[in-house]
Amino acid sequence: MTISIVLTALFIAVLDSFIVVVADPSIVADLHASPGDIQWVLAGYQLSYAVFIITATRLADLYGRKRIFLLGVGLFTLSSVACALSPNAGSLIAARVIQGLGAALMVPQVFAYVTVLVPEARRHGVYGVLGIVIGMATIGGQVIGGLLIGANLFDSGWRLVFWVNVPIGIVMLALAVRHVQQTGSAATRKLDMPGVLVLSAALFLLVLPLIQGQGAGWPWWVWACFAGSAVAFGLFVAIERDLERRDGDPLVPLTLFRQRSFSLGIILVLALYALIYSYYLALSVTMQQGLDMSALGAGLVYTPAAIAFFVFSMVASRTIPKYGRRVLEIGAIILASGYLATGLLLMSGPRITPLLVIPTLVLQSIGGGLVITPALNTVLSRVEPESAGVASGALSTAQQCGGAVGVAIIGAVYFSSFHPAAVGRVAAAGHAFAVASFGTFVIAVIAGIVVFLLPKRPADQT
Repeated sequence: MTISIVLTALFIAVLDSFIVVVADPSIVADLHASPGDIQWVLAGYQLSYAVFIITATRLADLYGRKRIFLLGVGLFTLSSVACALSPNAGSLIAARVIQGLGAALMVPQVFAYVTVLVPEARRHGVYGVLGIVIGMATIGGQVIGGLLIGANLFDSGWRLVFWVNVPIGIVMLALAVRHVQQTGSAATRKLDMPGVLVLSAALFLLVLPLIQGQGAGWPWWVWACFAGSAVAFGLFVAIERDLERRDGDPLVPLTLFRQRSFSLGIILVLALYALIYSYYLALSVTMQQGLDMSALGAGLVYTPAAIAFFVFSMVASRTIPKYGRRVLEIGAIILASGYLATGLLLMSGPRITPLLVIPTLVLQSIGGGLVITPALNTVLSRVEPESAGVASGALSTAQQCGGAVGVAIIGAVYFSSFHPAAVGRVAAAGHAFAVASFGTFVIAVIAGIVVFLLPKRPADQT
């Protein structure tokens, strides 16, 4: 029961990273929000999520995972109410920041509970389910968001994408109080406050300019933030090494990164989420601003891809125990081929339409189902149970940072290629989406190279 409850929390936390994308035009119209406001509706959630997630893992080790999980669910649910009731863009942004903090408290406990409670022999199968949940929330966010906005129940419009979290959160809280087990890490004695402060500063200085840089035209302060982030990360490593030498409690044990599967797996997750976040944002902009589709219409474009992802995620979870890394290799090749095919197709001349991109979206989802689902097993399979919390926090941080990097890079590529005044909105959107597809193809190739360097089988298969 514990695993089912925390998986539900994982689904809604990831869903809320994506469901808002299709709601952007409705929020602009209703709240008279500026482009900068909309950017922060997306970014506020992502920023607080990324900055606080590793700290949340250590708080759970100290005070118990159930207690921190309940706090996260409660905060997420209350902030969803605040989002749905927001009278203006400023209050919506503030509520989204708090919602991201709630997600940061919830999500690491999911991976930790799987590692601690599930027997090793069954763990690879549950990791497969984790991959399916994350992937379906990622792709399904577009579909669900479109359906909710299109339904417009009680004339709620975009607010329904936040109201839907509330009954789910209340039910989760009630079930979690009764059924979620209390666990922690006996090895963790106190919180590494210098590490918390320095790592939070490093992540903030990294993620903020990635989110704001493209819209601001990459001014000097962006590069100053990047430089400051590099210095802060260096200082963080020095602090953690010193704590390890003195037999203290480092926020992130650096020994984790000596495991090849974990270090390469983190890089793989960074690359995969860089291309996923950025590509679906580019596609949503293309469908709604380029082709003038409704949120419901744009959401339905993703439906065949979502079905393909689910089916091939199931295939991956069943075949990874037998074939190991080969499943990821095939998935990575298909995934990269899907992005390349989209770019080549659109550059060859036809005007972009939903029917034109759906086949290549399905191809990408077949590859994504085969590589994203078992990637989690690769990252976490060799992690000891006492390090499960911090390892899952690092994984979740990699997802958010990867998304920010991808949106910054591919977003800059997309909007620098989008010139509707010159060739018309539809042609401009098609050209920009083609260029963005080539950009995500490059990131997919990087992910594929990492896949071929991974151990051939998860730890429990060797």
